[in-house]
Amino acid sequence: MRHMTGADGLSSGAAGVVAEAAPAKGGSGWFAGNDAAYDREFAVDSGQLFSFLIATQPEEWAKLGIANYKDKQGMARQKFLARLQGEITRRGVIDVLRHGIKHGALSFDLFYGKPSAENAKAVERHAKNRFSITRQLHFSQENKRSLDLCAFINGLPVITFELKNSLTKQTGRTPSSNTNATAIHARRCFSSAAASFTLRWMTMRWRCVPPSKARAARRRIRGEGVSQ
Repeated sequence: MRHMTGADGLSSGAAGVVAEAAPAKGGSGWFAGNDAAYDREFAVDSGQLFSFLIATQPEEWAKLGIANYKDKQGMARQKFLARLQGEITRRGVIDVLRHGIKHGALSFDLFYGKPSAENAKAVERHAKNRFSITRQLHFSQENKRSLDLCAFINGLPVITFELKNSLTKQTGRTPSSNTNATAIHARRCFSSAAASFTLRWMTMRWRCVPPSKARAARRRIRGEGVSQ
């Protein structure tokens, strides 16, 4: 992705001229996310999320009754995002991406895994996944604090990045108050990263998986309860 200005098909500034076409969706390109589309209350990129649902599950989407997904005061929109937020908090973002969510009588897929080549329908669905990266993501409802980069899968944040500058005596080891303090991401992103010219750090967030599985994983790593 050559530009990070927050549009799918980036204008060169001249009327009617597009400098970069939107990338192919699903495995072969990333969209430039838009900070303005990020819903700070529910911690999702609503533009990418709802675009994915409309493209992949139009019948279920119609039944949701969301007339305009950009209207943050819409009751149907609020209820759906609250349900999604609750499921991510309870089950973790990985489980939600794998198994989707139920909302009343409706079921929604949030990600389509890599299919076998001979399954044409599954290949088509997988191609509609939306991978995006948003630069300078303002995540806080209280202030103007922001993350340098955030990667999303179908509108759900999965990895946060802090980029360090050696000219200001920062390295990959320099603590990041933004990343460490993002409570809204702690239960959503499965990894956070810090990078400088010489160091790269990446950590997994245990809360991206259900608590019971996180505890079991920790015990395996420590060697507890492992038969010899």
